Amino acid sequence: MAISAKMVKELREKTGAGMMDCKKALQETDGDIDKAIDYLREKGISKAAKKADRIAAEGSTYIAMDGNTAALLEVNCETDFVTKNDQFKQLLAELGKHIVEAKPAAVEEALQQKLHGEGDTVETYINSAIAKIGEKISLRRFTLLEKTDNDVFGAYLHMGGRIGVLTLLEGTNDETVAKGIAMHAAAVSPRYVSRDDVAKADVDHEREVLKSQALNEGKPEKIVEKMVEGRLGKFFQEICLLEQDFVKDPDQKVGKYVADKGATVKTFVRYEVGEGMEKREENFAEEVMSQIKK
Repeated sequence: MAISAKMVKELREKTGAGMMDCKKALQETDGDIDKAIDYLREKGISKAAKKADRIAAEGSTYIAMDGNTAALLEVNCETDFVTKNDQFKQLLAELGKHIVEAKPAAVEEALQQKLHGEGDTVETYINSAIAKIGEKISLRRFTLLEKTDNDVFGAYLHMGGRIGVLTLLEGTNDETVAKGIAMHAAAVSPRYVSRDDVAKADVDHEREVLKSQALNEGKPEKIVEKMVEGRLGKFFQEICLLEQDFVKDPDQKVGKYVADKGATVKTFVRYEVGEGMEKREENFAEEVMSQIKK
């Protein structure tokens, strides 16, 4: 298939590899971006796994709690200016309160519910805020967690809500420990609690990439398997919370720190505003002027 400049640009942004290397990788993989990323990694041209999608949309995360229920939500808007608006902050609080009380199963259900069980729907409430604030605003996502009286939530918002993390620890009521784990997750961005949570297909895929990478480096085949398992261990350390060095005490793993406190990490949720959304390219000066004219 024909390899377009747009495809090459996308691959460059995801891998940091050179233009010609990206073009060749796409030609070798018939234009498949994911396979091209693996191709570059195997050749040692791109050492990193696929980069996270560019942070794009503005907005804020918010954490709401009500007894044994907690929710982490993300609300998007068009500019960072709006997140500092008192009306927007009030919107976050009202949506958070509604979600922990009504416990909708999905955003679509939440939007059709009556806010706090009476009056206008959540969707109407958001539309009213749009009319007042003057920007498109949307409830993008939320996650609800439930605990028992013997467990504890950890809540942490970073950079004014740019990153939000909600943790759930079992076997302790120590909020300081739970918040410490939330702060760690905000900083290091793990994807799973432990290696047991990683899908076998993903592990097998990574093992094959690492094997091809080692062979392409000219390593003897008889030691490749041992090398792959060693590198696979590093892979788990990068993505699994319990295997990471604890940011507050790098001399011990998160898993040991939590175990020493008599607790276990049941789950965690980490949101970063705009992750996975296409970036809106706009001249900053024009953005400022558009706000001044309102």
